[in-house]
Amino acid sequence: MAEAFGDLFAREATAEAVRAAEAGCGFDPDLWRKLAAAGAPQMAVGVADGGGGASLVDLAVVVHEWGRRIAPVPLVEHAVCARLLSDAGNGEPIRELAASVISGDLIATMAPGPIEPDSTARLVPAGAVADVVAARRGDDIVVARSRPPGAARPNTADLPLADRDLSGAETVASGAAAASAWDRALAEWRALMAVAYAGLAGEVLAMGVAYTKQRHQFGVPVGSFQAVQHGLADAATRSEGARLLAFRAVSAVDAGRADGARLASMALLFGAESARFAADRVLQYHGGYGYSAEYDVQLYYRRAAGWLLQLGEPAAEVARLADADLGPKAA
Repeated sequence: MAEAFGDLFAREATAEAVRAAEAGCGFDPDLWRKLAAAGAPQMAVGVADGGGGASLVDLAVVVHEWGRRIAPVPLVEHAVCARLLSDAGNGEPIRELAASVISGDLIATMAPGPIEPDSTARLVPAGAVADVVAARRGDDIVVARSRPPGAARPNTADLPLADRDLSGAETVASGAAAASAWDRALAEWRALMAVAYAGLAGEVLAMGVAYTKQRHQFGVPVGSFQAVQHGLADAATRSEGARLLAFRAVSAVDAGRADGARLASMALLFGAESARFAADRVLQYHGGYGYSAEYDVQLYYRRAAGWLLQLGEPAAEVARLADADLGPKAA
């Protein structure tokens, strides 16, 4: 599966395709159609609901390849939202909506932040292209379908972030069960994005190794300098650790273990830190070229910085994890 989807992303999500998507709103509709035809967006939904019946770990294998190519499609957001709707939806209209999401005909996403008093969800991941937005309002899960704006808010990683009006959202689940389903979906998002970060880190590291082998200074390859070797070695050990922790988190969340949400947060934070370190080192080893739009490393550097920000302020995620482990901070 890794080979099949790796080939698909390598062929379709080239650096040129990523740049072309950036010129729009960070989305490649042709790639999305091909990915939906291959069954990736719905693969981790139950067979009875129209999905592929694969596990979350199976989906993570695909997400790792997606992260390697920083493919401009909302695979993680859609896949997690499809799983949420298949579990939480009730009533015939919502079941019909969920079926269109699971098939990939409609793009769906989650608004991880709170809904503001005017019913606006700010900076929704994939909000610029999603037909369906799910959000949490108190202990309710609400879902709104509307025409996507098709324009993104300016952001570091050129992601399709947009504000969405949820004033017409319909409640699809309520109470403690709904709150638990939402928390699980967020844990799935964190764990899968940690896997994507591991893919990004591994690919940008390979890019750096290749560049430092062929780039010469003072008559020798840049990669022969000990300081460069140390930086690449540090990036390699971090990225391998991040990959291990990310798949461990996905396994825990998939199994419904009590420590799944905690591992997902840890994996996301460490994965983001590891990917940013790798991208920073490789960009530095490109010299001035690293800051040039013509070189691909800046594409990875900006996404390493921007992916985590979709969840909100990273310090808040660190504080939330610390509170869960150690108890609330004393006044």
